[in-house]
Amino acid sequence: MVATTNNNTGEVKYYDKAIRYFTISAIFWGIIGFTVGLFIACQLFLPSYLNIGEYFTFGRLRPVHTSAVIFAFGGSVLIATSFYCVQRTCRAALYGGDKLSMFVFWGYQLFIVLAASGYVMGITQGREYAEPEWYVDLLLTVVWVAYFVIFMGTILRRKEQHIYVANWFYLAFIITVAVLHIFNNLAIPVEINGWKSYSAFSGVQDAMVQWWYGHNAVGFFLTAGFLGIMYYFVPKQINQPVYSYRLSIVHFWALIFLYVWAGPHHLHYTALPDWTQTLGMVFSLMLLMPSWGGMINGIMTLSGAWHKLRTDPIIRFMIVSISFYGMSTFEGPMMAIKEVNALSHYTDWTIGHVHSGALGWVAMISFSALYYLVPRLWNKERLYSLQLVNLHFWICTIGIVLYITAMWVSGIMQGLMWRDYDENGYLTYSFAETVAQMEPYYIIRALGGFLFLIGALVMTYNLWRTIKGDLREEEPVGGEYAKKLQAQAA
Repeated sequence: MVATTNNNTGEVKYYDKAIRYFTISAIFWGIIGFTVGLFIACQLFLPSYLNIGEYFTFGRLRPVHTSAVIFAFGGSVLIATSFYCVQRTCRAALYGGDKLSMFVFWGYQLFIVLAASGYVMGITQGREYAEPEWYVDLLLTVVWVAYFVIFMGTILRRKEQHIYVANWFYLAFIITVAVLHIFNNLAIPVEINGWKSYSAFSGVQDAMVQWWYGHNAVGFFLTAGFLGIMYYFVPKQINQPVYSYRLSIVHFWALIFLYVWAGPHHLHYTALPDWTQTLGMVFSLMLLMPSWGGMINGIMTLSGAWHKLRTDPIIRFMIVSISFYGMSTFEGPMMAIKEVNALSHYTDWTIGHVHSGALGWVAMISFSALYYLVPRLWNKERLYSLQLVNLHFWICTIGIVLYITAMWVSGIMQGLMWRDYDENGYLTYSFAETVAQMEPYYIIRALGGFLFLIGALVMTYNLWRTIKGDLREEEPVGGEYAKKLQAQAA
């Protein structure tokens, strides 16, 4: 290992090369994923024009979108922030240094490219999530094990006795995602020199394994990992400690225990045994408590610093993202109740719920982390423009509101039309009639997605100018009140 401590000053030498690469890849894949999402949203109201040929149909591009925004964008943000956080909170350099961390970077990028190209060409296992084929799964397993070795090795060589809570969330995310990936992707190749394979599970068992994977991917990839971001970057941005460290520990263990049991609520009114469905519903309702414990802890961390919202748009991203986390983790358990699920399931209400969490919580906390990281990773005085951060915030927020409200209205209308019967006991509406009624809401959703993409492009321009070292002269974001606060601080 390379020496990591300056003997004269005692300062630790941090390995940030891979963090910079993952930060750039997060921005790149985010733009790709948001663009594909906008395109498939437009396909739903312009199907005759935008479903182009064999490779660019909705069925093949939809998993490209989800994998790009979750695993490419979200995964890159998680790996970058976890490498940054674990070094600073442990006062120890990354185990394996730049070599092993760069192996993780290039291996992960290869996985993303192979998975996306496989989706477009139809080379998948053909299951619910259109998982990549077995050779891609093996590549990701190797890369993920290297990621775990780096993270755990850094913790084991820490100079701080205490393991900060953000690292607990990151570690739970890394370990659980590995277990989920291995068991969900158990497959039998048809031939060793071919790409085709078949799942080791079938029937209702396969459905249960998929939703054990699917819901816990939400729970540990899109929740636990990003809570690690919240617990490190929110206190750092506002420059004061977490509201309650004890609450963060209770929040962690309760969330980790309860989440793994909630998957069956995706399979209400199916062939899954009724007791298993009920178990999933009960644990989903119980999840509300630890979820809101984390949300309250994040919001209350701003106690005594609410005035900073006037002058710091990065904190606005953070507080709105935590609020969306609270709203989506309230809506999720409510939708797990069988009577509510009978109306909501298979409708656009579910799409609205997913994107309130994905755009409102995951994307916005990711944007705030990127705004925090870039100036520090490239040793710049500050961001190129706080006003552009503020512009991004408002464009992004309006886009999210348009998106999720359109899907909520569309989904509830959809569910009510599907269950409407006439006096003779026949369905009042055909399926085609329900689809026709959803067209205006699909247009509104596409408009919301377009605004969200424009906001991400504004962020990309701002971060690019920051990396270049440019500084824009501008007035404080919060107007006259902000000027007074900044004058007092000076």
